[in-house]
Amino acid sequence: MYNSKITGLGYYVPDHVVTNDDLSKVMDTSDAWIQERTGIKERRHVNSEADSTTSMGVKAAEIAIERAGIDKEDIDFIIFATLSPDYYFPGPGVLVQRDLEIKTVGALDVRNQCSGFVYGLSVADQYVKSGMYNNILVIGSEVHSRGLDMTTRGRAVSVIFGDGAGAAVVSREDDTSRGILSSHLHSEGQYAEELAVTAPGMGKRWVTDILKDNDPNDESYYPYMNGQFVFKNAVVRFSEVILEGLQKNGLQASDIDLLIPHQANLRISQFVQKKFGLRDDQVYNNITHYGNTTAASIPIALTEAWEKGKVKDGDLVVLAAFGSGFTWGSVIIRW
Repeated sequence: MYNSKITGLGYYVPDHVVTNDDLSKVMDTSDAWIQERTGIKERRHVNSEADSTTSMGVKAAEIAIERAGIDKEDIDFIIFATLSPDYYFPGPGVLVQRDLEIKTVGALDVRNQCSGFVYGLSVADQYVKSGMYNNILVIGSEVHSRGLDMTTRGRAVSVIFGDGAGAAVVSREDDTSRGILSSHLHSEGQYAEELAVTAPGMGKRWVTDILKDNDPNDESYYPYMNGQFVFKNAVVRFSEVILEGLQKNGLQASDIDLLIPHQANLRISQFVQKKFGLRDDQVYNNITHYGNTTAASIPIALTEAWEKGKVKDGDLVVLAAFGSGFTWGSVIIRW
């Protein structure tokens, strides 16, 4: 069996910065209120048709491929994680294949929301380890801003989310002591509606009824989140799945060089950091500037950390995510 490693990283965020003060002009909120509850100061929103979930993913992917030192024709599989696809179907994986003008490789779309990149990375790891593929492109990309309730009614959710994309190239590695050591995935669907967008969907309403009603008060199109309940579950599951990964590899929290959690809420990250007794330099957070970019948050943060020299050869890097579904997971990497 082969091993797999991340050979290239890239990210892209829109130029348009939306501060907490900007939001306070369209809803009843404030910079202090948002920072106290989330740690977020600003986020990026797309402000033109030029930026989409797919196009941002393509831009991040081009950087990752270049840094991997390969040609785009060396990519033999694409995995795209998002909750905000450009189309209801097809998913953005095939659009990336088209826009990058890559040969007719397979393209897989992952719909695990906040855990999407971790799930996608796990799939890529298994495909490479089995010998099926040599170089897999894994993308997480989100456009939240076009689907948020930007009024006081929706402020509990809308102040949290931002737009952006991150990408990684996962390649074959002969050295089994380096690369992705293990991944760990879980779900608990009984809480699916605690963090969800229930429409559009085929479960309850006919499309003809939706078009006929056109009810401006229909909140099923906007994200709903039971914030306190999600927070309580997140801190437990984050801790469990990180510990699971460490124990699988005979490691301890003190062995972690860098933990990169999904950027859901700075308070969650701080809670997990304290639980594992990690120093500030052992945890990388960038939610302050980008908000929660869901499937894109880990690859954006991982790329930034790598660019700043915080990820070095031989480091033990732990990725962990929790979100809608509920789904959660971790990936243990020896860089």
